[in-house]
Amino acid sequence: MVPRILELLKELRINSYRLMNILRNILMFGSFMLALSCSCEKKIPQHIEDTNPYYRMMFYNVENLFDTIDSPDTNDSEFLPDGRNEWNSDRYYEKLNHIARVVTDLGGDSYPSLVGLCEIENLDVLEGLILSTSLKEAGYEIIHKESPDYRGIDVALLYRPGDFSLLEYKTWQVWFPFDEGYSTREVLYAAGELPTKDVLHVFINHWPSRGGGELETRPKRIFVAEMVRSKVDSLLAEDPDAKIVITGDFNDEPSDLSIISGLNAYYTFDNPENNRLYNPSHYLQKNIYTGSYKYKGSWNMLDQFIISGSLLDTSDNIYSSQYDVHLFEEDYLLEKDDTYMGVKPYRTYLGPYYNGGYSDHLPVYLDIRYKKGE
Repeated sequence: MVPRILELLKELRINSYRLMNILRNILMFGSFMLALSCSCEKKIPQHIEDTNPYYRMMFYNVENLFDTIDSPDTNDSEFLPDGRNEWNSDRYYEKLNHIARVVTDLGGDSYPSLVGLCEIENLDVLEGLILSTSLKEAGYEIIHKESPDYRGIDVALLYRPGDFSLLEYKTWQVWFPFDEGYSTREVLYAAGELPTKDVLHVFINHWPSRGGGELETRPKRIFVAEMVRSKVDSLLAEDPDAKIVITGDFNDEPSDLSIISGLNAYYTFDNPENNRLYNPSHYLQKNIYTGSYKYKGSWNMLDQFIISGSLLDTSDNIYSSQYDVHLFEEDYLLEKDDTYMGVKPYRTYLGPYYNGGYSDHLPVYLDIRYKKGE
């Protein structure tokens, strides 16, 4: 009996040791997975609550908003009823209603005061958007000019006259001395007076794509950035306190040369100076691990807001901060990413295949706050 008891105790000790090893391994694996999840999840930056009201401006690359009518001067053949994409009236009006839903939902309690758009074909689709959808109640007016882009896609600005009283607007064509055969979207500029009597200067951009290679096309984006910077410098020479917002699809990240060097946009916000540009989108990307466009599994912040230092002065009538740029990423704008895991923008087309979604980009927006009673 005694030898049997000793044998059982020995087995118990062995099993206890094995059990402890199993538990220790489970705890180690759990700690590893927790650390991994913490390193990948979005970080929420410290946010200083600001209860002052705001004017909201959004920007949205709407992914090929074309009508169904042939434009003989541009290459729009893919977006015709007999084209590769089999674009038709039903799909067109669904697209308009999708965009209207995004604008309305992003506005929250009201419609956004300003809506920058890119990848729109012409004035007709803009009028369709504001007159044949729920946006007809918003009272938007349009700023647009046909650009020499070979596909016929342009930039545009919608504005609510009660929030932005238009003073002037102009566009600048972009011609590259090192590639005279290449044409791209124009840069749109508008100045308007806000209800606070402050003048806001707005630039809408859609810079050359990376098609053909990021390195090969980089000089084009730097060239446009330097051109925009020269226009900004002219404004600041006339008014060192000018309130300036630059937005668009830059086809570059906040840390790329076109933004850092071409625009000379800073991404630190201590002691801002009025004659400098600052990039809250850089802050958003680095602190929340997010982006407006997904390419091969990686989120890129191609759609950005960049503001003048004068807009960072919280003692002024109107102001903003690094906390006031946001990404609009409602569930209906996303779909499962079966290739790279997670989610991706719910786009209209996947190659030539109709997907029925919204866009391959997510919208971004900026809140410009104003003092109550002022």
